[in-house]
Parts: sequence; structure tokens; C-alpha cells
Amino acid sequence: MNTSSRFPLSRREFIRGTGLVAATLAVSGSTARAARGPAAPLPPLSSKKLGIALLGLGSYATGQLAPALQRTQNCYLAGAITGDPEGKGKQLAAQYGFPEKNIYSYDTMAAIKDNPDIDIIYVVTPNSLHLANTLAAAKAGKHVSCEKPMALTVAECDQMIAACKAANVQLSIGYRNNFDPYFQEMMRIARWKELGALKTLNGEFTGGNTAGAWRTKMAFAGGGPIMDLGIYVIHASVLAANGESPVAVTAKPGPVTMPDIYKDVEETMEFTLEFANGAKCDGYTSYTRVPKPGGGGTNRFRVDYEKGFLNFPAAFNYNGTNAITAKGPLDFGIARNDGNYQQARQMDDFARCVRDKVPTSVPGEMGRQDMRIIEAIYASAKVGGKRTLVKMA
Repeated sequence: MNTSSRFPLSRREFIRGTGLVAATLAVSGSTARAARGPAAPLPPLSSKKLGIALLGLGSYATGQLAPALQRTQNCYLAGAITGDPEGKGKQLAAQYGFPEKNIYSYDTMAAIKDNPDIDIIYVVTPNSLHLANTLAAAKAGKHVSCEKPMALTVAECDQMIAACKAANVQLSIGYRNNFDPYFQEMMRIARWKELGALKTLNGEFTGGNTAGAWRTKMAFAGGGPIMDLGIYVIHASVLAANGESPVAVTAKPGPVTMPDIYKDVEETMEFTLEFANGAKCDGYTSYTRVPKPGGGGTNRFRVDYEKGFLNFPAAFNYNGTNAITAKGPLDFGIARNDGNYQQARQMDDFARCVRDKVPTSVPGEMGRQDMRIIEAIYASAKVGGKRTLVKMA
């Protein structure tokens, strides 16, 4: 196999990355056994908790990450970097109890290098700022967690990876689904090929954006729903293929129904990912909240193998997912309204990696791999849906 087309994990790395007692359970086993999988974050190996500063205080940082950091065992909310330190910064500090000295503006961020309270900076800004923010965090000597998509281009990803390596800090990408037990079960099945070869995949994720939102502006977002929602389908497909990248893609944008809003980025995109063994993923993403005709849902993912399937009828929710197999539903004992647990597990795992000096299971190279696929999708769409190879280098 051409290892340049995939992101390899050793068995030890994979099991550490999943963080589940249920990592040795098979879909072919009883769902009652699967229910023993824990919902709580991993226990700490030591009593030291690392401090995380949120860079960018938008809705995801304040509505998901900050609450999740109240559930973590290996890390805690220690500070904030924001364009509004007197407003949003002080409000967050008061709400969660960290000192105001740990509030920084983008202009004063360099001073964070002298703050021992902060070990990790979590970049939660618009896509166009990920490169500059990551470089600044690395220069300050802080480990970096960066939201997806990692950057606007593969070239920017390369700069981010190089800067973190030069600064001897870790770079992790915010793939929260990698820490969801149901997705981890899919990863385990793919790794050990328990259901045979991968055959077909199908995923769909749609949502809405309003006029003026930064995600509708090319300069900030770098693209439309592919960069925001479609990346979930892309990344899930790679996980289902045991980390192997598709070798080619075809893609075409859908009709623009709201030209006053979607004049800068695509409103809808249909795409197909082709894998080396002949498996294909049909994907669909849109900002209009309208499902593909006959698609049946706006937030779903299904994988069919030779000997079975995994179906995620609600695949990418913040408050968790679920999965159905040929033998019935999987149940890891997590309530569907148990919000923020994916993010808590994600941040706990990265803090453990930083503290114990082991590689993260969601490194910058993983984010770069998805950007290679996204670049191929846009290239195919630009030439009328012509089959386009995914660059391996």
C-alpha cells in the first residue's frame, strides 16, 4: 500500500486515541457488552491539569468548548484571547473564574509566553486566521489545538506544521467526532477489518447561514459548506477507510437559490470520493437546510462493508451521535442530550498527550490530509465535475 495516501496509526496509538474500554468490542458482539463503554473523559495519569486559553470567543468557544472544560480532568479553562478583552474576555473570566490577568487581546497575545498558567492555546477563529493564530501561539511556546478546517490551503497547513515542530510544541486539530464512542467503534472495525472490505459510503450534512455571516465570505471562510459541514463527511469517510485518503474525487456545485447571500461561496456541493479498493463515498452538503432529493436526512452517515454496515442517522451533532448495525443499535450508555462530552474527551486527550509527551491522535498531518481532499473537490467543481486526482504529496 502507498503509505503516502493515508495517515497511519500503530495499534497502541489507535487504542490510546480511542480511549475506550470498549475498544476491543466488535459490532458482531452483543450491544449489551458495548453499553459498558464509558462516557466520562479519561482519568488523569497525574494530578497536574494543564491550562487552556481559548483564542476567539465566538459561539463555538463560548457555547461548547468553555462548558466542556468544566467537565475535563486533565485540563481547565485558564484564559482567553479575544478582540474584545473588556467585554467578552472579562465576561468569560467572571463566568468561569479565571483571573483577568489571563485575558489577552490579539495585539497583546505575544505576552502569553511568560504566563505559566497557560499551556495550550485553542484556536477558534475564522478559517482565514488559523495560520496566523497558530504561528503566533507556537512562537509563544504554547501547544496548539486548532479548529477544522485546519487552514485555507495545504500550503498553509504545511506552514503550521513546520512552525509547531520548530517551536517543539504539539499541534492538534479539533476533530471532536474522533472521540465519540460510536465513531471510535467505526475506526476499530475499519482497522481490524472485522466486516470485510469497505464497499460504499454515503454522507450528508446541511445547515443554514444568514446574510453577513463570516462563513459566507470567501476571504474569511475559504469556501462554502464544504469547509464547514462537508468536511465532516470527508473526515468520517477517511476514518471508515482506516485513515486511507481517497485517490480521486468528482464534484459539482448545486444551484444558487439565495444569490444575495451566496454570491461569494458555494451554497451546495455534491461530491464523490473514490478509494483505491474501488469503494466510493457519495457526499452532499448545503447551507440551505434542504436535503438532497431522496436523501432522507440532513445529518447522516452510512458505511457498508462486505459483511455488514454502520448507519449513523444523526452523525455530527454536538450532543453526540448513535449508530445502528445489522444486529441492532449500538449503545455506549451516553444520553443523546449529554452535550459537550465529545469536546471534553477531545481536550482531555490532547492535554494528556502534551503532559505525558506522547503524540496526539489528531495531529496537523490529519488536518492537512483533509485539506488535500477539499482542494481536489474545488478543483473538480471548477472544471465541471471532471474526475480529479487527490495529490498525495
